[in-house]
Amino acid sequence: MIKAGIIGGAGYTAGELIRILINHPEVDLDFVYSTSQPGKPVAGVHQDLLGEIDLQFTGEINKNADVVFLCLGHGNSIKFLAENQFSGKTKIVDLSTDYRMNGEHSFVYGLPEFNKEKIKKADFIANPGCFATAISLAILPLAKAGLLQNEVHINAVTGATGAGTSLSATTHFTWRDNNFSSYKAFEHQHLNEIGQSLKLLQNNKLPEINFIPNRGNFSRGIHATAYTKFEGSLKEAKAIYSEAYKDSVFTFVVEEELHLKQVVNTNKCLLKLQKFGNKILITSVIDNLLKGASGQAVQNMNLIFGFEETTGLKLKASYF
Repeated sequence: MIKAGIIGGAGYTAGELIRILINHPEVDLDFVYSTSQPGKPVAGVHQDLLGEIDLQFTGEINKNADVVFLCLGHGNSIKFLAENQFSGKTKIVDLSTDYRMNGEHSFVYGLPEFNKEKIKKADFIANPGCFATAISLAILPLAKAGLLQNEVHINAVTGATGAGTSLSATTHFTWRDNNFSSYKAFEHQHLNEIGQSLKLLQNNKLPEINFIPNRGNFSRGIHATAYTKFEGSLKEAKAIYSEAYKDSVFTFVVEEELHLKQVVNTNKCLLKLQKFGNKILITSVIDNLLKGASGQAVQNMNLIFGFEETTGLKLKASYF
């Protein structure tokens, strides 16, 4: 078994990561590091784990862990790694934005459906963002086929857990309940990730991406719709997507109408294709905390260590 550690253990993504890792047959969860909760029981914060875990949060790290997951606020992973050194054998999966863009670092962008072979050989993984995952999986097959040449329009709604545990004016129950709002229209930070992947697949040709992110009054999940011009038939589009995801164990093109209860509590991405005149509409649904964060992080860990990709991730949706 491999020894795993979590840095920044008190948030939503860490809670889901702990839940997966304590049930993973190949992993021993060695430590959960937290600057805000040292010495307190993990299950005291993540109360869905009462009776399942005896670990306490710690202010110490095991520098020889086989894998470390960074569940830190954006901008803090770079700082943490500058101040803390791990062994040469330690694999690192960062769930923040810090290493997602190509630059002077050794982190591989961890979208398994399009980067699997590089992930298998990587020591350091930059886990994709939640919106970026849902949207990339919706439109990258067209880019891979060289057919994403026209303006793309995207509208996506995320649950309240996408904002993290820190309170703000727009995360209080009284504000979220019976409410709906847009934010960061055309400027969301995940656009950079999506654009980077598109450029790699289309030889630096990047169509204009119009993205409107929304806040929903539910806890978790992302429902995204994307449409663009597509002159081919629906049958041709389905063939493109089937080919793109033929080796993907968590991404599926389906015929059913999509809703969040099909994916919440799973590591799945479900896609539905529809054709309207000369436009194709792609609907994408994921759980923002699993396929959009912690589940994908474990999927990447499985690939790095040569485990079956679905190990620890065969999760049933919370359908009712």
